Parts: sequence; structure tokens; C-alpha cells
Amino acid sequence: VTISYRHGLPVITLMLPTRSERCQFTVKPALTTVAAFLQDVQREDKGIERAEVFTTDGSKVSDATLMEVLLMNDFKLVINNTAYSVSPPVKEKLSSEHATEMEDIKSLVHRLFVALHLEDHQIRKERELLQKLDRLKEELLPLEQMKARIMDSADAKTSRLLWIGLALMSTQGGALAWLTWWVYSWDIMEPVTYFITYGSAMAFYAYFVLTKQDYIYTDAKDRQFLHYFYRKSKQQHFNVERYNKLKEDLAKAEESLRRLRQPLHLRLPIEEISDKD
Repeated sequence: VTISYRHGLPVITLMLPTRSERCQFTVKPALTTVAAFLQDVQREDKGIERAEVFTTDGSKVSDATLMEVLLMNDFKLVINNTAYSVSPPVKEKLSSEHATEMEDIKSLVHRLFVALHLEDHQIRKERELLQKLDRLKEELLPLEQMKARIMDSADAKTSRLLWIGLALMSTQGGALAWLTWWVYSWDIMEPVTYFITYGSAMAFYAYFVLTKQDYIYTDAKDRQFLHYFYRKSKQQHFNVERYNKLKEDLAKAEESLRRLRQPLHLRLPIEEISDKD
């Protein structure tokens, strides 16, 4: 097995065991892996059942290793049951100016590759996001319908409770007025109204102790609505956590699609999407 450089690329010449003829393999060190090189050798000679690469100390070289790394040191090429010791020639060092030019060329090629394939990647990503959105919406549809029914029921019960409270307060006011002007006098009813007021203050303070919130009508209404909603959800086997998770995934997918479509239409680099906690 011999290695020589031709036009800056290494050419590996070896004897094919079945065909008994020499064959040359030109590899691209920065792109070709050990696995790709061995596959080319086996593809050239179908009689090769085993092809592996080992270091000089007997350690197997990973298939993902680039040929550029492999050719830096001596190695052993095992084909079937025959081992070949390979000593790559020392490649002439490039001048600093030439090396800088090569790096510039590599950078230019990389940018061209990205520019040519970026739009295809974005279109493929957009298609994946659209499929994900359709799947999430399909899973959310029955949950949305169930949630709407539960919310209607909870809202009706909350409204009914508010009207009952208004009716009780009206009845209490009417009863106090009737007792004050028609049955007893204000001198008798004044202590009664005082204790009723004091009892109401105690009730509001108890609400604060239990809920750690001031008794504000809108907050109390929302709290009662949530109480009815979660109780009804448990009865209807509505999974609130799963519904919230699907809604969160849907929002993230829509945001990703929005950020993806903006550079897709303007042909600008895609914005980096940061993970949200």
C-alpha cells in the first residue's frame, strides 16, 4: 500500500486481493471518513469481506475519523486476513500566505454552501412546523370543545350564585326595614344591625385569612368560577395539564413558524430561536 499526493490530494494505491490488480483511490482528506474509504475499497472488490484500520499500537480507528487525521501518522490497513503497514509521506508545509489563501477559500466555499442550501433547509423546516401545527390543532379540537362546555357550565353556576347573593342581600335589607318601621323601633334594631355589620366584617376577614387575598368582587367571582371549572373538569375527565401543555406547544410552534417565515421571504439569515423556560 502506497500513498502519494497528486494535485494536492492523497492517492492511495493498493492491491485488490480478489482481482489481483493495483487500484488507486483518490480521497478528499477534509471530507472523506475512514468508513467511506473502506466502503469504496469493498465496493471496488466484492471479494473483500473485512476491511479495517488500526493504529500502530493495535487500536482500532473509528469509522468517523477523517482521512486527514488518519494520514498524519502511520497506520495498519487490514484487508481480509492480510495486514498492510502504511507510512504516509510527509506533506510539504504550505507557506503562511498560501495557508491563509486556502483558509479564505474554505471559508468562501462554506458560505456558498450555506447560501445555496439555506432556503431548502428553511422550506423543509417550515413544512415540519406546519405538520406539527396541524397535529397539535387536531389534538386540541376535542379538548377545546369540552373546555367550552365546562366553561359555560361554570359561568352559569357563578352567575347564579351572584344573583342568589343579591337576592339574599335584598331580602335582608327588606327584613331589617320591616322590623325597624313596622314591628320594632330603631332603638331595638340598632344593636341587631351593628352585629350584622360586625359579622360581615368577620366574614371578610376570614376570607382574607383563608385565601390571602382581599375580598374584591371581581377576584371573588373569578375564584368561584375556577372552583366550579376544576370540579366540573374532574367530573368530565378533562385533563387540564395536558390541555395547557398542548396550548404551550402550539404557541411555541406558531412563534417558530413566524420567525422562520420572516427571513424566508426576505432571504435573510434565520433568527436564532432561544429556548423559553
